[in-house]
Amino acid sequence: MSSDSQRGRGGAKPAAPQKPAAKHPEGAMRLNKYIAHAGICSRREADELIAAGSVKVNGKVVTEMGYQVMPGDEVQYGGEKLRSERLRYFLLNKPKGFITTTDDPQERRTVMMLMDGCCAERIYPVGRLDRATTGLLLFTNDGELAKRLTHPSTQVYKIYQVELNKPVTKEDMKKLLEGIELEDGPMHVDDIQYAAVGKTIDKRIVGVELHSGRNRIVRRLFEALGYEVHKLDRTTFAGLTKKDLPRGRWRELTEKEVGFLKMI
Repeated sequence: MSSDSQRGRGGAKPAAPQKPAAKHPEGAMRLNKYIAHAGICSRREADELIAAGSVKVNGKVVTEMGYQVMPGDEVQYGGEKLRSERLRYFLLNKPKGFITTTDDPQERRTVMMLMDGCCAERIYPVGRLDRATTGLLLFTNDGELAKRLTHPSTQVYKIYQVELNKPVTKEDMKKLLEGIELEDGPMHVDDIQYAAVGKTIDKRIVGVELHSGRNRIVRRLFEALGYEVHKLDRTTFAGLTKKDLPRGRWRELTEKEVGFLKMI
């Protein structure tokens, strides 16, 4: 056989046979994914914990990236046993008077009281709403998704309905669109419109669209212009709405909704 025929047409060497991908036992899971599913942090942050020697499997420190956790293995972080749980996603229409925290030393009412009995998994709120603010709040045990949705670079789309102490002027609406200097830097809204109450327009009520996740950002924007916020309601969060979700009630997200969130 000639060298040309061995090389194939055009003189190119035949491709080397590829090695079959390594197979992992059924039920195995990468350690960083296991930690993220336990609701501790994102996978990237889990890699840092593993590299720092902060994670043990079956009593031994594991620093190997890509380590596979087998069914029955015991994973520990911070001296506590972790449990990789089914990932759950819930949407709450938060009422006024509840604080956004998983635990309160002062024993005030928390949003977790409203989620009592929703699932066996340990879920927590994604971001926060002030005690006096109502509206949509997402809950999950998916540490990776929670980290992405709350990171400033993600800029999750939100809509608020804001009721103020006096009519909002066109001039102030323009200022909000162009940007206002706050103590932590300039900020602008993406859109602002007067709200319709029945067939009439109430200029004390506006709909505000923005992507910022800064603390109390809506209240601070209006306070900077001399307004008092009487009511603040988040009506849209990352494309999710309050449709068919009464105040104080929750629902589980559909598979389609979860898929959309993961594409953000």
